[in-house]
Amino acid sequence: MQDFELSFSDFIDGEEYEQAQNAMFYLVRKAFKAGWLAAEGEPPKPATATQLFGTKYGSPPDGGDIKGFAECE
Repeated sequence: MQDFELSFSDFIDGEEYEQAQNAMFYLVRKAFKAGWLAAEGEPPKPATATQLFGTKYGSPPDGGDIKGFAECE
């Protein structure tokens, strides 16, 4: 049986964790934006996905299946 820390490290370095992390960021940003707008904050200025996520994260975590990903801006 592998060591716990080694197994966890392998998981963190994997693609499944990357996708989950990207999805969580998307959801947190979307929820924060909804709260911001509900508190009558100014809408954020549009930005490209590469400005928000860097070139590595220029598309939704699963390659485009998340409805409204562009609204995340």
